Formats: sequence, structure tokens, C-alpha cells
Amino acid sequence: MLLIPAIDLKDGQCVRLKQGVMDDATVFSDDPVKMAMHWRDQGAGRLHLVDLNGAFAGKPKNRGVIRDILGEVGNDMPVQLGGGIRDLDTIEAYLDMGLKYVIIGTAAVKNPGFLHDACDAFPGHVIVGLDAKDGQVATDGWAKVTQHNVVDLARRFEDYGVVSVIYTDIGRDGMLSGVNVDATVKLAQALTVPVIASGGLTGLDDVRALCAVRSEGVEGVITGRAIYEGTIDFAEAQTLADELSA
Repeated sequence: MLLIPAIDLKDGQCVRLKQGVMDDATVFSDDPVKMAMHWRDQGAGRLHLVDLNGAFAGKPKNRGVIRDILGEVGNDMPVQLGGGIRDLDTIEAYLDMGLKYVIIGTAAVKNPGFLHDACDAFPGHVIVGLDAKDGQVATDGWAKVTQHNVVDLARRFEDYGVVSVIYTDIGRDGMLSGVNVDATVKLAQALTVPVIASGGLTGLDDVRALCAVRSEGVEGVITGRAIYEGTIDFAEAQTLADELSA
């Protein structure tokens, strides 16, 4: 079970948002590279980056910081990135920097042909990110809830060749209200590719609950606010996950 620390980048700083609201950001560090090194040294097996400015602008906005992070930790652990990835040239540039996985979210829903092309051009490197509320997919920084059922859409994208699906319950992200384990398991059981949970991780009970459903196809969980505010000690949680997954 992977515990994946998140570094959300806004204006070159490490921040956390509540329910995706850009104006409701808490700055946790003005040195994201140092933060990435910290999570590596804490034993993280993967790192999750989000270019928040890029997600809203539709093109990369924190590329310099991302390059610096990859230069420091990219050889030590896989790094995945979402936000502002809208064309194949951007994907190629990031992979050339040392990125392991690109995450395509809103662009996949709005332009599934792009996701299909990305999976064909860069097999083994494309993750799809699906944000949902009450089982319906949301886009545009969670501003729009579509009519797409998350399970149906994930099955379609699985056929394209994505390596995994990141599932975010947008009602819980940044709220420390607990992971929606039931919805995550429902999605994982419907797919053959693994699912990574995101949103709401609060304490060790969430870690235990996710480890218990690892056999159902839940590969890991992305954690942000809980590890920055001290609700969870990352090293302790990773040790627990390792023990329960052994």
C-alpha cells in the first residue's frame, strides 16, 4: 500500500486547498524542493505533484520548480504530476525531465481522444485522474459536475491503456473527514487497473481501512493536509501500511 505525499504548487509555493478553492489556500512551505526531499527521506515510495496554476490556466505554470524537484528526487522515487497537461509535447517534456507518470484529469473527460493518443504515445506513463461527487465526474477544478458516471468512464479509460486511476471524492478533499473507502472499493472492483484513493485521509484508521481492501485493487492513497498539519505522522503511517501489507 503506497502512501503518497502530495505537493500542490501555487505560485512556486507548497500549498493545500480546501475542496479545490484557489482562494482558500494554506501555504506550508516556500521551498517545494526541500519539501520533496523531506518526504523522500521519510520513506515515501512515490511523490504526487500538482501544478495548481497550470490546472486553472490549462498549461504548465510551475515547470521550473517541477524540474528542480525532479532533479533532486526523481532518481530516488517515482514522481507523478497533474495540472495543465493538455498536449503530447508537454507530456514528452516532463518525461524527459525524469517524471514517471503524467496525470490527465479534466482534459481526459473533455477530450478523450487526447487521453487515447497519450496512452498510445507514452505507454506505461499515463494515469487518469477522476474527481467525483456522489458518483458523478467533476471537471474544471471541480466547478462543474458532469453527467458521466465515474465507474463507466473509468472502464472506458481503462480500455485506452491507463496504468491506474486516481479517484478523488471532492466532498472530502482537504476536509480531514475520512477517505470514502466504499466508493473507492466499488470503483476498484469494477476495473483491472489499480485505483489510488485521494481526498479526506485523516488518521491511521483510514490507513488500516485501505490496507484491508488492497486485495480489491486499491494500490495506495494520496495524502496532503493530514501530513502537513500533523494529523498523521507520515513515517508512522508508512510503517503501519508496510506491516499490514506484508
